[in-house]
Amino acid sequence: MSTANGIRLEGVGTVKTSRWAVLALVALLVIGAVALTGCGAADEETTETTESGAQELTGVINVEGSDTIVNMGQAWAEEFMDQNPGVMITVKGGGSGTGIASLINGTIDFADASRGIKDSEVEAAKVNGVDPVEHTVARDGIAVIVNPANPVGALSSEQIGAVYRGEITNWSEVGGQDMDIVLLSRDSSSGTYEFFKEAVVGEDAEYAKEARLLVSNQAIVDETAGNEGAIGYIGVGYITDGISVLEVDGTAASVEAVLAGDYAISRALYMYSDGEVAGAAAAYLEWITGPEGQKIVEGQGFVPLG
Repeated sequence: MSTANGIRLEGVGTVKTSRWAVLALVALLVIGAVALTGCGAADEETTETTESGAQELTGVINVEGSDTIVNMGQAWAEEFMDQNPGVMITVKGGGSGTGIASLINGTIDFADASRGIKDSEVEAAKVNGVDPVEHTVARDGIAVIVNPANPVGALSSEQIGAVYRGEITNWSEVGGQDMDIVLLSRDSSSGTYEFFKEAVVGEDAEYAKEARLLVSNQAIVDETAGNEGAIGYIGVGYITDGISVLEVDGTAASVEAVLAGDYAISRALYMYSDGEVAGAAAAYLEWITGPEGQKIVEGQGFVPLG
């Protein structure tokens, strides 16, 4: 409450002031409100001007999803942050389904996926006001692998499908030793699991109940290397010593075979966003699909975009 000569402050009394002091106080309050509003908007800015006058990219980008892509995604993030110190990028795995679910829930900027988004996921996204946009960032081949002690070096895609459906259960049925086949598969949240099911097992078929579901490409590599009866499937970027890659329909998985279109079990790798991205996220995506990002794709053992 104001008095004739001042402003009454609750519990303080009357503070003597002039009309000009009152106007100055009001001006300060307005300036403070504008400053606070500016602070809120600054969180959304994607560039800052450095002392030299250059524009520095800033922002936070959260990425989650495919375990096939996670190592490559971390390599992308580290290099991009080195070049853009004002940008913070976090990358987590968990599977394509997990990443897409997080995008639908609005908790991340990009979902890494080694399969295409499902119609049911698009519908769930729209219910939440999310508009999934697909960005192809690399290509991959799915290598079918066995233990090096296994004499079987080649199978047809039909034989592999029968193995994973549980119709062929002993290596002797496909020219190998009298030894039970140990089925190794990715877990059901994996985009690789989904893709391999559609491409090899059969879209309307199911994996054999005996299949052991493992959480990562590396887990399949490690188990295959230590189990003579094992068969598994991994992205070409995870091929390493200690395993053997089978020829499938006459061709073994490799970057060169995928590039040439000679290997049947190949696919695109994606990043999904909510609508078209802007700011730091747009710059990051453009960098990934450009020469520097695609050089990392190649260095990680995957197939760069044409």
